[in-house]
Amino acid sequence: MIHQDKEVKHIKNKTKPSCCCSHDEPVHSENDGHNHDGHDHEHNVEGSLFKLFLPSILSFVLLIIGIGFDNYFPQNWFTGYVRIVWYAIAYLPVGFPVLREAYESIVKGDVFSEFFLMCIATIGAFAIGEYPEGVAVMLFYTIGETFQGMAVNKAKSSIKSLLDQRPDEVHVLENNVAVKVKAKDVQIGAVIQLKAGEKLGLDGELLSDSASFNTAALTGESKPDTKKKGETVLAGMINGNTIAEVKVTTAYNDSKLSKILELVQNATTKKAPAELFIRKFAKIYTPIVVYLAIAICLIPMLFVANYVFSEWLYRALVFLVISCPCALVISIPLGYFGGIGAASKNGILFKGSNFLDSISTIQNVVVDKTGTMTEGVFKVQEVVIKSEFDKDEILNLVNALESRSTHPVATAIHNYVGKIDSSIELKEIEEISGHGLKAIFNGKKLYVGNFKLLDKFNIPYDINPSSIVYTTIAIAYEGKFAGYLTIADEIKEDAQETVAKLNSLGVKLTMLSGDKTNVVQFVADKLGIKKAFGDLLPEDKVNKVNEIKAKNETIAFVGDGVNDAPVIALSTVGIAMGGLGSDAAIETADVVIQDDKPSKIAMAINIGKQTKKIVWQNIILAFVVKAFVLILGAGGLATMWEAVFADVGVALLAILNAVRIQRMKF
Repeated sequence: MIHQDKEVKHIKNKTKPSCCCSHDEPVHSENDGHNHDGHDHEHNVEGSLFKLFLPSILSFVLLIIGIGFDNYFPQNWFTGYVRIVWYAIAYLPVGFPVLREAYESIVKGDVFSEFFLMCIATIGAFAIGEYPEGVAVMLFYTIGETFQGMAVNKAKSSIKSLLDQRPDEVHVLENNVAVKVKAKDVQIGAVIQLKAGEKLGLDGELLSDSASFNTAALTGESKPDTKKKGETVLAGMINGNTIAEVKVTTAYNDSKLSKILELVQNATTKKAPAELFIRKFAKIYTPIVVYLAIAICLIPMLFVANYVFSEWLYRALVFLVISCPCALVISIPLGYFGGIGAASKNGILFKGSNFLDSISTIQNVVVDKTGTMTEGVFKVQEVVIKSEFDKDEILNLVNALESRSTHPVATAIHNYVGKIDSSIELKEIEEISGHGLKAIFNGKKLYVGNFKLLDKFNIPYDINPSSIVYTTIAIAYEGKFAGYLTIADEIKEDAQETVAKLNSLGVKLTMLSGDKTNVVQFVADKLGIKKAFGDLLPEDKVNKVNEIKAKNETIAFVGDGVNDAPVIALSTVGIAMGGLGSDAAIETADVVIQDDKPSKIAMAINIGKQTKKIVWQNIILAFVVKAFVLILGAGGLATMWEAVFADVGVALLAILNAVRIQRMKF
């Protein structure tokens, strides 16, 4: 992963939310080579609140005193240049940063920025003698911007907490002595000593007999996960209350957490349609508003008998303040960022805000059975080997052949049979997609798979496969049916809850599997899934999904992200289960559920729906209020104070609405 170390360090030390024109930008390091659109009107919200609001407090105090001298406590000396200088000093603490941003934007070729609008409006107010209003507009604009910066920082906090999960240093055992070493310098094969309460810095294999880990930062689950010797443990996991030893198996930058960090950091680069529209809209809208303001000021000169330039200039300036697109440009990206943050806090990773939009419209969820609705942990239930064959020999051959497969069934067989016989030399091993495996041993053909494999090679058998409820592994040797094994898989504890939640969301559920039809139907009946299909090859799954697509309905496919790649490519949204265990899942899916809980499918859809709802609430709020006050402003019925509400007030309301998603319970 490029620049990972720099990026994480940058985020830890220098989180600076920018202005409303650039909140939707991803977080990068200083030298990452990315070109950032928008402006960098930054507010460092890391300091104390007093320091943060100090410029606004100074301006506010000077403004209030000035208004007091003007209206309530008249002073003979508070006239002419003294009065102008007083309000100019009140203006500078809040106005100078915006003037600087406007200048920098113009130098970069972006003339019509929101900073430019605010500068014209406030300097124009000074030009016609409306000094208090000029200061007030810039003051409230700056206060609004500061609150926006704080809101963005809050929206980023859940993702930032994920970025902080990987420690920079680890304790490596060298001659049985724990030495502190930078995590990025640790070599594969090194042994890390993990103290109680310490975070693991790299992926590895547990060498201790057992250890309990808190995986909440990665999966959103607070329940401790107990690992046994030889099992994989991942960077970001927190060790329980015993010292553990871990053998490093993956380089620092290749760890699962590194890939997830990269995924999260890049999530905001994939924009939702609403975001893309608003960005294009703002680039066209702002110059139009400036030209309309000029027209409001000058065109009445041709038609109004008692035309007064200062009055119409004031109307134009009010129009400019109202028209600032701040509420839209900030609240929409912030809404999506909040959705991504809320999802990541719950162990769900969206690869972009466009997928938050897509998942909110899902009408069908198509799930794989094994590993999605069931545990994917198989156990051999029954072994039936014909008397004419040596049972031990057949089981050893099956064990040796299945060891070439990564399917959970292979693990079940290995756990049942035991150690692989190293004297067995298999030749011409071939995996037949959707059927099983075949090989040659001592010149004799061995077939291990489903009964479709035996049908394919015309090997007769004397049982009815459909009469067996469990998953069945058929075996043929020397051209004859040798017997079979039955394997059972447990249904996940929250699978039934998942079906109920999806039904409540109005989503139709279909289960597809390469497993036997009667096994698939058995699981479907237990869960209450009405549509279930078994005995499917990968191309059959594609056909089933195409049948749904032919109805012009949206589809989310949930699988492992590898074997079901063709179906994921066809679906509207591809969801990978158990992303922490699969690099390929992280690469291929649009949404990664970090633990194996199917209930997170419904949660992901709900987060998408709530995010989209909030975004559209903000769009409607901003357009309606601004349109109303713009009309009042153009007609001379709105002052700078109404203009400030239409800009800063609406922006703050939209922001408060946007951050609401992070407090929701899903």
